[in-house]
Amino acid sequence: MLARAVREVEAALRSGRVTPATRTKFQAVALLLRDERARVRAENSSDTHRAEQLKRLDGIATILARSAVRDSALLALLAEDAVVSDEARSLKVEMLRTAGIEPAADDLPPAEPPPAAIEPRVMPRSVISRQLANPFLAPDASAARPSAPRRTRLATWELIGPLLSSFERAGSGAPACMDLPAPISRYTPRGLELMPHQASVVAAAAAGHRTFLLADEPGLGKTAQALLAAEAANAYPLLVVVPNVVKTNWAREAGMWTPHRSATVIHGDGDSIDGFADILVVNYEVLDRHVGWLGDFGLRGMVVDEAHFIKNKSSQRSRHVLALSERIRSFTARPLLMALTGTPLINDIEDFRAIWQFLGWIDETKPLAELMNALDETGLTPADPGFYAATRQCVVDLGIVRRRKVDVAADIPARRIADLPVELDGPVGRSIRAAERDLALRMVSRYEEALAGRRAGAVVEGIDHALVRQVAKWEQKDATTSTTGENVFSMMRRIGRAKAGLAADYAAQLARSAGKVVFFAKHVDVMDVAEETFAKQGVRFSSIRGDQTPAVRQRNIDSFVNDPDVAVAVCSLTAAGVGLNLQVASNLVLAELSWTAAEQTQAIDRSHRIGQAQPVTAWRIIAAQTIDARIAELIDSKAGLAAQALDGSEEEVGSSADVQHEALVALLTDALSEVSDAPQELTG
Repeated sequence: MLARAVREVEAALRSGRVTPATRTKFQAVALLLRDERARVRAENSSDTHRAEQLKRLDGIATILARSAVRDSALLALLAEDAVVSDEARSLKVEMLRTAGIEPAADDLPPAEPPPAAIEPRVMPRSVISRQLANPFLAPDASAARPSAPRRTRLATWELIGPLLSSFERAGSGAPACMDLPAPISRYTPRGLELMPHQASVVAAAAAGHRTFLLADEPGLGKTAQALLAAEAANAYPLLVVVPNVVKTNWAREAGMWTPHRSATVIHGDGDSIDGFADILVVNYEVLDRHVGWLGDFGLRGMVVDEAHFIKNKSSQRSRHVLALSERIRSFTARPLLMALTGTPLINDIEDFRAIWQFLGWIDETKPLAELMNALDETGLTPADPGFYAATRQCVVDLGIVRRRKVDVAADIPARRIADLPVELDGPVGRSIRAAERDLALRMVSRYEEALAGRRAGAVVEGIDHALVRQVAKWEQKDATTSTTGENVFSMMRRIGRAKAGLAADYAAQLARSAGKVVFFAKHVDVMDVAEETFAKQGVRFSSIRGDQTPAVRQRNIDSFVNDPDVAVAVCSLTAAGVGLNLQVASNLVLAELSWTAAEQTQAIDRSHRIGQAQPVTAWRIIAAQTIDARIAELIDSKAGLAAQALDGSEEEVGSSADVQHEALVALLTDALSEVSDAPQELTG
C-alpha cells in the first residue's frame, strides 16, 4: 500500500504543479513510513526478516525524498516538527484501515469543533425596543427557498479538491474577474461620483447578483462598492464585520455614500447602539458577544471586510461569521453576501474554503446547489481534460471580482490622500479627550479674564472673534516657551503615540495585500511603537531615521527597495521626507499629521515620482473626535490655498504657525459656543 501511494505522489509531481491533495498524500505517507519503521524495529522477529522489511521501507523513503527535492514545501513536511494537517491525519487513518490495521487513538483526527451556537450573550436595550416596537421584524424562514442541486453524474465525485486545484493549475492569462455590466450611477448620492470600476459592481448587484468575493487591491474603493451594492440590492438590515482599525471609517463612509440610511457602530456590550439602524458595524473582537441577537435580527445582507481574517475555520471568529452567514441564508431568499479582501490567499489555496463557505458556494464537503448546477452544465467530470479550466470559470462567475491599480489606472488619480479615522478607546483615549478639554477650558478662562478687564463700554455681542484670535496667539506663544502643562504640541504627540499601534496594524494589512508600504511618523517614540507592532506580527521592516549615519541609512533604504521580504519602510517624516526614492511602494501610511501641506506632499512624493507605474495612495490615520481631525481639515484648506497661489492667486499660502493658530482658534470657539449654549440658572 505504501509503495503504491508513493508512486502516485511521484507521478503527480512529474505531471505538473503540487496540489493540496498531493501534499496531503505526501505527508500521510511520510507519517506512515516513520511509524512503520519504528514498529518493525520494535517487533519480536528474526534479524533477517527485520532487515528485509527495513530495506523495503528504505526504498520507499528514497522515492519520497527524491520527490521532496522537487518542492521546498514538501521538504518541510519531512521535518520532525512539521505541523500535521487534519487532512493528512484523516488520510493516514483511512490508509491504515485499508491495510487492515486499527489506528491508535493518537492517530485519530481531533473532534470537529461544534458549530458556533447562535445563543444570546448580550442583548442591547435598543434591540429589545426594536423587537417590541415591531414584532413582525423576526426572521421568516418561509421566505428562503434554497434551490436543490440536480441529481447529476457529479454527485459521486469528490469536488472540493478539484475546485481548489483549478485555481492552482490556472495559467497567467486565466480570467480572475467575473463579467460585469456597464457602470450605473443610479444609486450614487448627489455630489459624489463613483469610478467606473466601482459602478460596475453596483450595476451587478442591481441586476440581481448577490454574492461577491471583492478582491480589488487596496485603494480601489471596496467600501463604497459594498455600501452601494447593498443599496442596489435593498439588503437591509445590513451587518458589516470589520477589523477594529477601520470600524469608525465604515460608519463615516456609510454616512457619505448612503446618507438616507442610519448606521450604528457596536462597541463593547452595545449599550450605545441604535437598534433601529439599517447598517450595523461590528469588529471581529466583540462579535462573539453579539452573535446571538444578530442571528435573530432579520439581516438581509452581510459584508465581511478583510475576509482573510476568517481563513482559519477552527477559530472563534470564523465559526461565528460562518454561523451568521448560514443563519441569514436560512431565512432570507437571495441575501447579499460580500467578502472584501485585497488578500484572498495568505498561505495556501485552502484559504479559499472559509470565504467560499461564507458566500454559500460550498459547505464542508461539497459544492452547494448553485455551483453544483453550474458544474453540471459544463458536461465535464474531473476525468476530462478541460474540467479544471471550466470549473475555475464557474467559480469566478459566482462573483469573484479582482482588479489591480494598474488595471484601472485611468479611473483613479495618480496621487490621492485617503483619510482613515480611528477611535481612541480605553483609558488612553479618555485621557487625551480630557486633556483637550482642559486646554480648551484654560483658554476660555483666559478669554473671560481679558473680556472682564476691558474698559466700560467695550461690549461685544456674542463671541468676540478678534479676542479669540488674540487668546490663541498668547496660547501659541506660551506653547513654544513653556515646558509644563498641556499645549497643542504635546497634545499632538500624545495623539500620535495613541494612534501608532492602529496605524502600524493597518500598514501591516496593506503590506500583506498590496506589497511594500512606506510608514511615516514625526516622533521617534511613534516609530518605536510601530516597529514593535511589525516585529510581533512577523512583518519585516527597514528603519530610516535622522540619527543614522549615511551608510546605515543607505543600507536600510537598499534593503527596502531590493529585498522582496522587507515589506515596510518606517520613516521619520522630517528625516526621510526629502531626498529619497521609494517608488517601489505605491501605498503610504501617514501615522502622524504634518503641520503643513508641503511637508505632507514631500512625504508622498517619495513614492509618487517619475518612474512610478501605479497610482499612489497615502492613507492618513486620523484620531476621530479630537483636535487631530480639525488639524487635518486645516491642512487640506491650506493645501488648497497653496494650489491657488501656484496658479497665480494672490492668496497667502499658510505656514505651520497658521495651522497651529487656526486649530487653537477653532478649539476655543467651539468651547465658547458650548458655554453659551449651556442652560443658565435663573436668579433673582
